[in-house]
Amino acid sequence: MSRSGYSEDLDEGALNLYRANVERAIKGKRGQAFLEEMAKSLDEMPEKKLIKNDLITESGMVCAIGAVFKARGLDLEGVDPDDPESVAQAVGISRSLAAEIEYVNDEDDFYLESDETPEHRWIRMREWIQEQLCA
Repeated sequence: MSRSGYSEDLDEGALNLYRANVERAIKGKRGQAFLEEMAKSLDEMPEKKLIKNDLITESGMVCAIGAVFKARGLDLEGVDPDDPESVAQAVGISRSLAAEIEYVNDEDDFYLESDETPEHRWIRMREWIQEQLCA
């Protein structure tokens, strides 16, 4: 299983219910505020590169949610980067939103024909965030 927590074990009804929860989390006040903060955190990065499969590396590279951790100066102690619930609690969002962001950051490149560069992942994530922000 991935950081996102998605599994092939979900039946269609459970998956539809889960996707509805994700949509509510994205469109809700707290989700929109977090997405705006994440966009700002990405825009302020000196190097526009994102990693996958981790929040922050020892060298300081980050995933999309990791960019918020770094911008806020949050400590990773007690946060399991592989557990969406742990990540969600640390940044004050729902588990489903944390899992969705982790999925898009880590695995949405599955459909690309070649390996995605960290620079391209940054661009793709920034575009995804913008698409999720309600006008």
